[in-house]
Amino acid sequence: QVQLVESGGGLVQAGGSLRLSCAPSGRTFNTYTMGWFRQAPGKEREFVASISRSGDSTYYADSVKGRFTISRGNAKNTVYLQMNSLKPEDTAVYYCAGPQRFGGTYYDEGTYVYWGQGTQVTVSS
Repeated sequence: QVQLVESGGGLVQAGGSLRLSCAPSGRTFNTYTMGWFRQAPGKEREFVASISRSGDSTYYADSVKGRFTISRGNAKNTVYLQMNSLKPEDTAVYYCAGPQRFGGTYYDEGTYVYWGQGTQVTVSS
C-alpha cells in the first residue's frame, strides 16, 4: 500500500553533485519525519540525514555535514537530498526511509517504518 521510490543516483566524478529524490506513493502519503541512509560495499547501513514533518528541523551525519542538504517538496511528500562536493567515500546505495515513529531518535533506523529499494551513487576519483 505504501511505497517509497528513490531516483537521481548515478556516476559522478569527485567534486561533482547529484540530487536524490524520494517519492512516497500508494493509498497513504507520508508527511512526517523522513530520512536518508546509505550502505557501502562490505559496510553496515548508516544514517545520512533526516528532516521533520514541518521541515524546520534537519540532522546530518558528521561525514556529510556542510556538503549534503535534505529538503521537502511543496506538498511535503517528496523528499530531496542535494549532494555537493562528492567524495569517493560517498559511494554507496542510498535509501529513503519513513515515516519515523513518534519519539524516535533521528539517526535510529529502527524507528523508520518503510524503506525504498535504494539508488546507487558512485563517485570516481
